Amino acid sequence: MLEILEALLFSTLDAAPALIFATLGGVLSERAGVVNVGVEGQMRAGAFVAAVAALSMPTPLAVIVGMVAGAALASVHGYLSIRWRSDQVVSGMAINLVALAGGTFLLEALFSPNGTPPIEQLPRWQLPLIQDIPLLRALSDHPGLAYLALVLPFVFHAVLHHTPIGLRLRAVGEKPHAVATLGLSVPLLRWGAVLGGGLLAGLGGAVLSTAVLDRFEQHTPAGLGFMALAAMVFGRWTPLGAFGAASFFAFGNALRIGLASSAPEILDVIPQGFLLALPYFLTLLLLAIQGQRSSAPAALGTPYEQESR
Repeated sequence: MLEILEALLFSTLDAAPALIFATLGGVLSERAGVVNVGVEGQMRAGAFVAAVAALSMPTPLAVIVGMVAGAALASVHGYLSIRWRSDQVVSGMAINLVALAGGTFLLEALFSPNGTPPIEQLPRWQLPLIQDIPLLRALSDHPGLAYLALVLPFVFHAVLHHTPIGLRLRAVGEKPHAVATLGLSVPLLRWGAVLGGGLLAGLGGAVLSTAVLDRFEQHTPAGLGFMALAAMVFGRWTPLGAFGAASFFAFGNALRIGLASSAPEILDVIPQGFLLALPYFLTLLLLAIQGQRSSAPAALGTPYEQESR
């Protein structure tokens, strides 16, 4: 039993970082009032560009390039939704479709329909103090970004709630016109949040191709961007709540893998398709349980128009 729990914990820590980074990216953008449905596309861009870059440069540097790719795609969303006040949901879905079609085209044109060539994965960190302790040793042998994903939500929470820039970001998502009366630029604050969210979503995608996998595959990120949005909503647009929801969804994914590998006879009873859908089923279940409870920013999705003050 302890071995099963240890395997589940290890798999969860491997799967969680991509979801956590993407979820925090969504929180950052939406707390500033800009709906970011395009997280899936930004993750896909980050994963693809990081994998391609890792073919010709060190993998840690390739991860940074993947983050920039996510921010570049987010900048298109920002230009449409902030500069031209377009419908933010439509803009985000367009970003997803462009990333899906563009990634597939470039993958088939440059490599093969199945994926890129294998790349060198991010190095894994050994934690010697817990290496031989049952259960706790599951916390060892993960990429450095996995440990960053465990710390970043708490840093994010502190910044949002205990610093002037965090107060401004939250205020611009609640009462942007009040922020403008203080002489602050609402578009500038929203631009910073959208680009920061794109960097985090790109980082989430880069983690998939450089740490979870060792390549970019055609289906990456396989709906994880939408799952990240669900985690953000269930976490009530808070860093710590989103972190908890993302970790739970990652556990669901680890449970699916664990059931299929440690108990293959279960496939005789439960269809494999159900196991593949398990993480997404848990996502829908939690959202259904949450019901109408919501703590969305008051100005979320509302374009800022200075002349309407």
